[in-house]
Amino acid sequence: MIRRVYEQASNSDADAVYVATDDARVADEVASFGGRVVMTRQDHPTGTDRIFEAASLIGLADDDIVVNVQGDEPLIPPSVINKVADMIDSNVQMSTLCELIVDPSEVFDPNVVKVVADDNGIALYFSRAPIPWSRDHFGSGSVPEGISWYRHLGIYAYTVAMLTRFVTWDPAPLEEAEKLEQLRALSNGEAIKIAISPAKIPPGIDVPGDVERTLQVLKEGT
Repeated sequence: MIRRVYEQASNSDADAVYVATDDARVADEVASFGGRVVMTRQDHPTGTDRIFEAASLIGLADDDIVVNVQGDEPLIPPSVINKVADMIDSNVQMSTLCELIVDPSEVFDPNVVKVVADDNGIALYFSRAPIPWSRDHFGSGSVPEGISWYRHLGIYAYTVAMLTRFVTWDPAPLEEAEKLEQLRALSNGEAIKIAISPAKIPPGIDVPGDVERTLQVLKEGT
C-alpha cells in the first residue's frame, strides 16, 4: 500500500516525495523500492506535528510547499496533489479540497466532515454537524433543493512557515470539541483556501475489508 501511495505522489508535479514515519517496518519497505524516507519521533500528538518535523529534517525553506498525503490512500489521483499545492499563494499558506455531497444521508453523518466557505473560497468553518443548517427544512430530516453541502477531503498543502506557526499553537476548544485539527488554524486567524477537487478521490483503506475493494479497483484499471 505504501508503495502505491508513493508512486501516485511521484506522478504528481512534486519536486520530491518522502515518507514520514516512526515505524522501522515502514522505513524498510520504502527503502526496498528505492523511496525516500524520513524517520520521525514516536510522540507526535498530530500528523501535522510529524509533517513539520519531517520538513525540518529535510531542510525545507519557509516558502517551500508541503502536501500531506495520507499513507492509506493508494488510489490518490496525482491531479489532486497538484491542485491543492497550486492554491497556495502569498496571501494563503494553507489549502485543502472538498467535493459536493450527493447522498442526502451524508449531510447528517458525523463521520462526514462538512465545510462552508466564503465567496472567495476561504473556509469559514468545518464541522461534523450538517452545515449550513436549513432552518425551515431540517425538522423533517429532508434535504431542501437550492442549497449545496460539501464534504471536506483530508488532503492539505502548507508552506513550511505555516507549519512552523501551527506547531506552536495549543489545541483549540473548537478543535477538541469537533476532533478536527484544521479548526486550530481557523481559531488562530489562519486563512484556509478550499476548492472542489479536480478528481474523485476513491476511499482509502481504513479497515481490513477495504483492501479487497481497492485491489478490485486496481484490477479493473489494468
